[in-house]
This record gives sequence, C-alpha cells and structure tokens, in this order.
Amino acid sequence: MRFDFFDLQLVLHIVSTGSLTKGADRSAISLQAASERIKKLEQYFETPLFIRQTTGVELTTAGHAFTEHARQLLAQKDQLEQEMQRFRQKTTESLILWCNSSAQSEYLPPLLPQYLVLHPEINIDLHEAESSEIVDALTQGVASLGLVSSFFDTRHLQTKQFASDPLVLICPTTHNLAQYQELNLVDALSYGFIGLKPHHSLQQSIETQAKLLGFNIQYRLRLPSFGAIAEVVAKGVGIAIMPARAAQRLQSDYDFHSIQLLGAWANRKLLLATQNFNQLPQSYQQFSDFLLQHRP
Repeated sequence: MRFDFFDLQLVLHIVSTGSLTKGADRSAISLQAASERIKKLEQYFETPLFIRQTTGVELTTAGHAFTEHARQLLAQKDQLEQEMQRFRQKTTESLILWCNSSAQSEYLPPLLPQYLVLHPEINIDLHEAESSEIVDALTQGVASLGLVSSFFDTRHLQTKQFASDPLVLICPTTHNLAQYQELNLVDALSYGFIGLKPHHSLQQSIETQAKLLGFNIQYRLRLPSFGAIAEVVAKGVGIAIMPARAAQRLQSDYDFHSIQLLGAWANRKLLLATQNFNQLPQSYQQFSDFLLQHRP
C-alpha cells in the first residue's frame, strides 16, 4: 500500500475539525473517499488512528504519533519546495522593437542595457528595417512597436516623439562648402555625393527632396554605413548627408566639416509608433513608457 502527502494532510484536516465529514470537505473529497483512505492507512500500519464516536472522532495513541510525523513531513515538504524555487528557471518574455538604422545605432545602445538590468525577465529583439517597412508592418499588425522617421506618413498610427533626428551635410575640410555653417540642400546638389545603399530609407528621402528641387543626385560611391561614409568623405572623395547624432559621434574619428541643413524635411523627428498604445500588451506598454521617459 502507498500513501502520499494528500493522506497526511487529510488526517490533519480531520484532526483540526474533529470530524471525518468536515475533514473530507476541507480536503475537497467525498466522505466515502476519505473513509477509504483512512481505512487503508489503518490497515497498512495495522492499528487504528481514530476512535469513531457519534460526536466526531478522537485520535488514538498511534494517531497522535502519526499526526506528529505528518506535520513534520508536510513542513519538510514545504521547505523542499521553497528551496527548489531558487533553482527554477524563470520564464522570460521577448519584446520585438522594429527600428530604423538611426535609432538602432545612435539612440538605443545607451537605453536598452538600463531596461534589461531593471527587467531581468525580459529579452529584447531589435528588428532593423527601413522606416517605410516598419510603417507597413505596424499597419498590418506584423509589428507591435516601432521607431520610425517622421518623413513617412504615420497619420493612421498613434505616434509619440522619441527624439529629434536632424540631418546634416558633411564635407571634406578643404571642400568649397566647408565655409558654411548652414545650407539649403539645393546649394549642394551640384557636387558629387557619397551615399548609402539604394534601398536605405534615408537615401530615398534625400533623393525625393532632390527631385522636388529638379536635381538627380550624382553618386561617386555608395556604402553600407555612416562610419564608412565619414571615412571616405574625410579623405576628400565627396560630400554626404547623415543624422546629426551620427556625425557628432564620428567627428572624433574622422576629419570632416559638418553643416546644418535647413528646411523642415531635414529637421526630422524619430517617432515611437504603434496602432494603439492603450491596447499594447502590458510588457510593451511598460517598455514604451521607459523609452519615452528616457528619450534623448
């Protein structure tokens, strides 16, 4: 015959209530099932544990000994469970943040470690994409939360400003444009550019502005990153446009001149976007609040 912790707890419930019926109720089993379990215990130990009376039950001497050990065993079981809690792997949740290259390289690196330290149960998956792709993903419900450039139409989404992300023009220190501190785009379009790859949303927005002004940009070279562009510009190959924050970061490594670009299109914002902030899962709402509270 085998007995388990349920049987030990059943005996203690009967003892505490002074009744087999009430003990069965407290254990959430029928009176018949409780009687059968007590009967099997008494058969196993070959001694009665209770004296049945019309007013209830009383423990026998063996019953008192059984009860004492039952309490100890149940207490040890609780201690064991508490000790094992320390070794259980905590469930983690992954948040997916869609972001453009500017957000990923210039704004998020100092923030995300802070959040992860505060929330060890959370993992963050950064999904880099073009702003236009992020807007589409948010619209279709593929993405829950994204950081996008204000250059794109987000009127059908809910957005909150995360950071100012203005554009600057960089040129070699010996270039004709190096005499300027600020400039309209039209005044630079006759020079050769160093650009990002054609699919990049920033480069697409620059080309759109150039066409509105009646120009097609002349590319001397296209490169995959702001760092590579800054290096080539510093060597005198051409001029380029990049986020002001990236230019500030790269200025200590490469010798180039930075010029503020005039016009609303160049003074863009970085927006935190979703379909509805109030309908985001709690973990995403908490993450959104953190980003907005710690925005640059």
